[in-house]
Amino acid sequence: MIRIKPGVILFLAGLIIQGCSVKKFIPADEFLYTGARVEIESDTTIKEKPHLKTELENVLRPEPNTKILGMRPGLYFHYKAQKDKPGFINKFLNKKFGEEPVYLSDVDINNTEDLLLNRLENRGFFYSRVNSSTEKNEKAKTASTAYELIVPEPYTMETYQLDTDTLIVYEQIKNNLDKTLLEKGMRFDLPELKAERERIDLHLKKDGYYNFNPGFLIFEADTNQYEKKNFDLYLRLKKDVPPKSVIPYQISNVNVYANYNVDEDSLTKNYERYQDKNYFQEDLIFKPKRLDPYILIETGDYYDPEKSRNTSRRLGSIGAYKFVNIQYKEIDTLATDSLGLLEANIYLSPLKKRAIRAELQALTKSNNFAGPHLGVTFSNRNLFKGGESLHISANVGYEFQAGTKEKAGRNSIQLGLTNDLIIPRMIFPIEINKNFFKYSIPKTKISLGGDYLKRSELFSLSSLSARFGYYWNANRYVSHEINPLSLNYVRPGEKSEEFQQVLDENPFLASSFNEQFIPGLTYSFIYNGLIDLDKKHVFYFNGNFDIAGNTFSLFGKKNEEGKQEVLGLEYSQYVKLDTDFRYHFRFGRAQVIATRLFAGYGLAYGNSEVMPFSKQYFSGGPYSVRAFRTRSLGPGNYSPPEQEGGLGYRDQYGNIRLEANAEYRFPIITYLNGAFFVDAGNVWTSKVNPDLQPEGNEGENLPADIGKFSGNFINELGIGAGVGLRIHIQNFVIRFDLAAPLHDPALPAGQRWEFDITNPVFNFAIGYPF
Repeated sequence: MIRIKPGVILFLAGLIIQGCSVKKFIPADEFLYTGARVEIESDTTIKEKPHLKTELENVLRPEPNTKILGMRPGLYFHYKAQKDKPGFINKFLNKKFGEEPVYLSDVDINNTEDLLLNRLENRGFFYSRVNSSTEKNEKAKTASTAYELIVPEPYTMETYQLDTDTLIVYEQIKNNLDKTLLEKGMRFDLPELKAERERIDLHLKKDGYYNFNPGFLIFEADTNQYEKKNFDLYLRLKKDVPPKSVIPYQISNVNVYANYNVDEDSLTKNYERYQDKNYFQEDLIFKPKRLDPYILIETGDYYDPEKSRNTSRRLGSIGAYKFVNIQYKEIDTLATDSLGLLEANIYLSPLKKRAIRAELQALTKSNNFAGPHLGVTFSNRNLFKGGESLHISANVGYEFQAGTKEKAGRNSIQLGLTNDLIIPRMIFPIEINKNFFKYSIPKTKISLGGDYLKRSELFSLSSLSARFGYYWNANRYVSHEINPLSLNYVRPGEKSEEFQQVLDENPFLASSFNEQFIPGLTYSFIYNGLIDLDKKHVFYFNGNFDIAGNTFSLFGKKNEEGKQEVLGLEYSQYVKLDTDFRYHFRFGRAQVIATRLFAGYGLAYGNSEVMPFSKQYFSGGPYSVRAFRTRSLGPGNYSPPEQEGGLGYRDQYGNIRLEANAEYRFPIITYLNGAFFVDAGNVWTSKVNPDLQPEGNEGENLPADIGKFSGNFINELGIGAGVGLRIHIQNFVIRFDLAAPLHDPALPAGQRWEFDITNPVFNFAIGYPF
């Protein structure tokens, strides 16, 4: 093991920092600006003081140059590029990562003071004072600023009331005032008042007030009734509000242009009347009967922007249209009218009916296999003039497994053919009302496919699959997928003599490579709060349920071995449930602490002694415990024996899986992020697997439950830690992780805790692990 003394590390770090120092480039009459700090002084308790301080810090300008580990690489690259002959490398680094220097002379202290006082007044702290100072470090040629804010007691609200008027709109506002965001005792808060205006505007829009605007509302605060810092808040309409803005509007007609071309000015006059809507199309492109359930805008309804948004989203989810544009046209309305009329026009621009897409990909998988894949997909949209889509995909791939010393099984060839028919509605014996699923209409998916896999010098597998199910979004966070019918048939092909010998010696493993027929039902629930990019605390949850064989057990027949068969095929019977929970804490500048907990359990019963190989759990790899190679961890404290002849194929699996991960992610420079992480987890079996038990001489006292889950599972966790780099290219992430074990359960007790940094595991993957 190579050991480096701490003094040498500090010396080398000092050389790097000294080499990237920017002090020598700073002009003689300038100081490099390093930032500002804000201090709040008050005689009273300030509610949500940290939030107020953060808001005040956000107005501080300019921002100082980026600093990483005591260095300012962006500024250094900029200075180097200003030389007479900077060279190609310096120019390139400056273009990609360079930053203009920020000096103390760039700071407008008086303007910053005004901005800070303005923010305090907006939050109810009137008559605040600010003192500013500058701190200079002559030796380092750096400077910073400090702002001390003396904040008095804020003004608080006693009452909130609406002025009276004869206009109908006042009655509408009054009826909704009980849902106000403003509370007695709250301090004067301009952002809260703006939010209240937006809330009232949204309420009025939903009631048909098409031309209303939140800017028509005005708040007035009266402090004359109180000796202390209290006020009464009054709400009223501004003067000279346009008459058309204070009357509701009703939909007089709905026109749907099902084949609208944005490049053509003329519109067809041929239409079909269906469900009080006009469907315009020269030739029948989309059946009105199939399109109507997606449209929530109805003749006679009051204008409602939420219905417009939902209609637009639902139409866009069909998969047959490129653009969805909903426009409203006012029908002549007099200023004295108490009701306005709108004509709704829905313009739908279709995608090309047929398309062929070819993709050449370099794939990396969780089992360390990587290699080129060629995929070709043929799509036929709006197949039966009801939004149906047919996708036929063929793929061929060659993969190579990196990071293993074994020769057998390192190469694989994959062939696949998949046919997906997606029907943008629910095919169900009972008709379901279109308003039952308000956010989106479930889609029916019918899939048929076949795959062939050949692992060199080991085995080949052929499989057929068929699936019928539904998937839909309940809201922007929640999605469901249920497959009442899921059939999989797996048939092993030729096996090498060496691999067959491994199977003969391990009956438990061999049972996973038998011919398998898996008839089942699957359900998946996803809550994805990670899409809220501006929130500090976000959550993700995925639950999966898989059950197989129960229906077939009702009419199966026993074979000679006592197993149930259907159509001459033994079917698998099991139940499987797993959950994946994630929590992300976002802070600072693009910094994240990401955590994950995973738990899964599968139980074979009835017609099966073990779960099918494809349904087992595995641990280790770039999406699991990264300090261990893929499928090399567990079950439990199992340690695989050394194999002779290079045949080390033995995927280590179990029907129980527990895993926990934590990762700190931080930006380094543009497009490049770093990470520190720790992972823990393993797989276990719920009953003794005879293949895993050690062989010994008669009379030896050997353990007989290796790999089985027990109360000692904590001591059988594989634990590892490491560092990583992530390259961000738009929404594409290339990930490199280097990890080493901290606790290896396969080692003898007493030797498991060791940070084996001399044997790190390198992981390459696409996307984040969680």
